[in-house]
Amino acid sequence: MVWRDGPPRRVTRPPFLYWPLAGPFLLAAVFLAVALAVFLLVGVLTYALASLGIAPWIAALLLLAVLLGSAVNIPVARYRVSAVQMEPYVSVFGIRYFVPVLRSRSAVVAVNLGGALVPAALSVYLIIHDRLGWQAFAAIAIVGVLVHLVARPVPGLGIAVPALLPGIFAVLTAFLFHPAAMAGLAYVSGTLGTLAGADLANLGKVRRLGAPVASIGGAGTFDGVFITGIVAVLLT
Repeated sequence: MVWRDGPPRRVTRPPFLYWPLAGPFLLAAVFLAVALAVFLLVGVLTYALASLGIAPWIAALLLLAVLLGSAVNIPVARYRVSAVQMEPYVSVFGIRYFVPVLRSRSAVVAVNLGGALVPAALSVYLIIHDRLGWQAFAAIAIVGVLVHLVARPVPGLGIAVPALLPGIFAVLTAFLFHPAAMAGLAYVSGTLGTLAGADLANLGKVRRLGAPVASIGGAGTFDGVFITGIVAVLLT
């Protein structure tokens, strides 16, 4: 038997697994799906911020400031990090002895613009605008303690926090202290409680983690702060 276009190629994947579109059409479909997902996500986040009593256009600007500001870390302090390494050695009478070498470098303590300063400023506004008073400080303290219990030091990174737990802590605490202003109190306690319990309370441990930049509200806790504020408001 002679095949005009050569023998048929063997199909290794199951016949029910295939893309219905090919080439440019597939790329266009993927692009539209991603664009739709981003549009819906931005809409949900803007709605969450607007639920705090903030005008939609201000909510959009705040969301943009948080997302873009997450890439900005403002240095506030610098310290030396030392580590003992056992790599070099000397040989004496034919016997090798490892010699500890103390290597030191500088590390930076920074404050993340989008993960700390912007949420903190919004929290202060909500405390004043919603007249939260002592409830805010009590809720921040409770959420801070709970977040501190679940925060984990990660060598080379800093302090990491489970993304969803602080939001749940914030909602339950806000419901306990001020059900009439749950949205604002949940956001305030979720963001400031996470910053206090995860980053500020663990600054002493950062020196031993070897992270070149210890960013308050940055890597490790940015997702906790950002998602906490949004989830806390949506759950209310």
